[in-house]
Parts: sequence; C-alpha cells; structure tokens
Amino acid sequence: MKSMNYIKVEFPSSSVNESFARNVAGCFAAQLDPTLEELGDIKTAVSEAVTNCIVHAYPDKLGVVLMKARILPENTLEIVVKDKGVGIADINKAREPMFTTGGDERSGMGFTIMESFMDKVKVRSTAGKGTTVTMRRRIICRKQVK
Repeated sequence: MKSMNYIKVEFPSSSVNESFARNVAGCFAAQLDPTLEELGDIKTAVSEAVTNCIVHAYPDKLGVVLMKARILPENTLEIVVKDKGVGIADINKAREPMFTTGGDERSGMGFTIMESFMDKVKVRSTAGKGTTVTMRRRIICRKQVK
C-alpha cells in the first residue's frame, strides 16, 4: 500500500526513549488532525509497544528499537515497532490479558492496551530474531469550521 508520508527512527532500548518514541509518534500523527483522545490513544499504544521491547526483547542488555510510521489512504496511520531481541515463544499466550514474562511488577496488559486503542494490531515474532508489532488507526476526518 502506497504511503502518503512516512518516518523511520531507530534508538537504543533504554527506558528514557519510551517517551521519545511516544512523542515522535504523536507529532507525526498530528498531521491527520486527530482529536486529543485519538492522539492519547496512539501515544499510549506506542508506549506499550516500545516498553515491550525494552522489558522483554532485551531483558539483560541494550538493543535497538526501530519505529516506522506512515500515513496510508483514508486517513490511516500505521506504526511499526520492531526489535531484534529474544522473540516471543507463544504469541497467542503473550496476547492474553495478565500474561507477562516480566516479573511481578509487570501487569501483562501491553497487547491488550494496544488492541483497545488501535483499530488493528498484528504481531510477528521469531525466537532469537525479534518481534515486529504493526498497529493501524484510522483518524476520522472532521469538517473544517468556516
């Protein structure tokens, strides 16, 4: 599908970069004129995807997180968050609410939150090679006030 605009950004899997990724995604999405609620939903979904990379993909070391975003036809925003970490052994299990491999301090709600705030979430993963999360959200065009 041909994009109308796109970005690509790469950063270390350091926890300080979660807010960076969140804000980059929000700034990029702003060109679609989302409501504050839509913008908050997008930023929260990105936070969850990036946090999963930080906590789960690279549990014992820093790695690289790649985030791409593009504008597709019909005011659709697509955001891809990719790592080259440990991968997910069982994607279906990982997508279950309350399931986590991150210890007692993790809620296990990352994928559930992404799915509730985005229209579509696709997860691909290979053990030892990494995970790719692709999220889409259509932004409703609002009539311009004259």
